[in-house]
Amino acid sequence: MKDFTKDLPDHTVKYIGDNDLFLEIFEGESLPAAAEKRPPLLFVHGAYTGSWMWSKYIPHFVSEGWTCYVMNLRSHYKSRLMDMTKITFEDYLEDLKEVTNVCGVPPILIGFSMGGILSQKWAETAEIAGLVLIDSVISREVHEAVPYMELDQTTPGIILPAPAREELSSLDETVEDIAFQRKYLAMESSKAFCTFSFSRETRGISIDSSSITCPCLVIKAVNSEEDERRGRVAAEHLRAEYKGLWNTTHTGVLVGQRYKEAVDTILDWLKGLQRPEEPAL
Repeated sequence: MKDFTKDLPDHTVKYIGDNDLFLEIFEGESLPAAAEKRPPLLFVHGAYTGSWMWSKYIPHFVSEGWTCYVMNLRSHYKSRLMDMTKITFEDYLEDLKEVTNVCGVPPILIGFSMGGILSQKWAETAEIAGLVLIDSVISREVHEAVPYMELDQTTPGIILPAPAREELSSLDETVEDIAFQRKYLAMESSKAFCTFSFSRETRGISIDSSSITCPCLVIKAVNSEEDERRGRVAAEHLRAEYKGLWNTTHTGVLVGQRYKEAVDTILDWLKGLQRPEEPAL
């Protein structure tokens, strides 16, 4: 699998803040004058990954006229390397705040996995125009309603190594899709990861949904009735629209062969947010 963003016209690259967060900005193509009022989209990656994980997504949103800010948390991908043993969940929230400020206007957050729970927590206090969660880490409230049958038994070290992807393919990922991930996957902060995970010692992140007033969309990779219930409870908690994608995997929903189903769901949802005076693209 190739990096599809490399086929796009030149885009802006910035290193921002004291931690040199690597930020990529892709301007929407054929943007009508009225659509300039649109908020930008801010893509927030998951654990172990970076902006590269959105490779298949970005061209579709750019071609529909959306400006895309694609961030990297501290010590991820091309952001400045830092001591992973000291990085916390709260540090990542500060990174999200920093990039949100660069957007200039309240963006629509699109968060995957860890990026989803970060986006939810940030949305409690930040002014944002919308929130899209793609197979997000679930909140404490969702876990209490539909708990995992087995809690995380992993003994965390000072850092978490990159996940091993030894399989040749998966339910919805080809050999090339998995090889692409293997090329870039990197270590993750154990402190941050343990904060949002569920084990005997940790209870996840609580989300005060009453303080999140923007439109929300929840997309869930579903392989069991429990997955489906968690997705629906997460959507109910946020008063969000919901889409369950059956027979898709956690990473496959971003880089797998059926990723376009999630992209189309988001694009349709975004069209519903358009102001009446804004022409359809």
